[in-house]
Amino acid sequence: MDEFNGITTADGHDGDHATPRLSRRAALGTIGLGTGVALTMPGLARAQEQGPVAPPSTITTPPRDFGPDGAPTTYFTDPDVLVVDPIFSQYAQPNSAITRLWTGALWAEGPAWNAQGRYLVFSDIPNNRQMRWLEDDGRVTVFRAPSNNSNGNMFDFQGRQISCEHLTRRLVRYELDGSVTVLADSFEGKRLNSPNDVAPHPDGSLWFTDPPYGGQLYEGAPDAAGGPSNAGGRLNPRLGQPPEIGSYRRELPTNVYRLDPSGRLDLVVRDEDLPDPNGLCFSPDYRRLYVASTGKGPGDDRPGGTGNIYVFDVGDDNRLSNQREFTSCVVDGVACQADGIRCDVDGNVWAPSNAGRAVGYNGVTVWAPDGHLIGRIRLPEVCGNLTFGGPKRNRLFMAASQSLYAVYVNTQGASPG
Repeated sequence: MDEFNGITTADGHDGDHATPRLSRRAALGTIGLGTGVALTMPGLARAQEQGPVAPPSTITTPPRDFGPDGAPTTYFTDPDVLVVDPIFSQYAQPNSAITRLWTGALWAEGPAWNAQGRYLVFSDIPNNRQMRWLEDDGRVTVFRAPSNNSNGNMFDFQGRQISCEHLTRRLVRYELDGSVTVLADSFEGKRLNSPNDVAPHPDGSLWFTDPPYGGQLYEGAPDAAGGPSNAGGRLNPRLGQPPEIGSYRRELPTNVYRLDPSGRLDLVVRDEDLPDPNGLCFSPDYRRLYVASTGKGPGDDRPGGTGNIYVFDVGDDNRLSNQREFTSCVVDGVACQADGIRCDVDGNVWAPSNAGRAVGYNGVTVWAPDGHLIGRIRLPEVCGNLTFGGPKRNRLFMAASQSLYAVYVNTQGASPG
């Protein structure tokens, strides 16, 4: 791609400082994925002579420090915000740098912005806690522990926090008076798998996904003996858990549900139509529902999710129709699997990217309403979830592996945090 208005473009150049970069193929030829840094790169060779160096990275050359105390970028626009289609130039905010706000999680997900309190909640699932980033001074504190291995979080139109709990396999709401309401824990008399992500609708309903990822030791508790994630019965799901945990067993397919304001739970997307649903969000007009289908979960007896994002039309009766692939999430031949997704006010879909060891492709992908890729944000870690926040809802928060990142963008999120 060519350069546009000083915005970094997909070829890795900056519009004002066009310095050639290593192509990905060349970079991978000199920087192994997990094998160390090649001594053919003089600057990095000197770093090796001085002592241990950071893991190899093709994010920027030379490698950058994303931390709050790192050296500033020398570009008008962050070099890791890439324009793929010129239309993305209007969304990339000049003079805004990607910043690592905090690191220290085992696996971070579920960022949600509280507009009144001006703080961000996110989940550190394996550590069984929710964290809070405070905008006023940038502190990160433990917000709720234990959190029942919560995953997705959001704030509804009334400002109440909704959380998807892996351990207890339920959807809960934290009331404004401090009490907790269990919103859903079963469907047709069978226990839910592990609610994962939730999206609010202006009619008061909550739509959520129910894949099986909480049925594992690391992010919740495995099934009771004989269940799909503990078929041999060798795992003890009671170890380290409250006395009421340990008897659950996967009983349901991996469906998508709509919780009506009356409390009725309706099945809206069946497992056979979209296996292992994960992140979901509505378009700005609530006429479309986007759902990410991710990888095989514990106990899956078939290949599992596809790695794609699908879109449905939402009818006046809340019925979904016209299921179709929105995007395969493949970029330059690299599978950039999505998880927790969000729309901006123009209907673009911002999707986290889990490209695994394909260094340089983890971060965020941005897709126009017609499904074509318009931009990317590169991070040095796998990104799982994201949300829009800040007082103007124009700051993109990214929960990526062990860390929390943020960058200002020139648009706003389409829904509450």
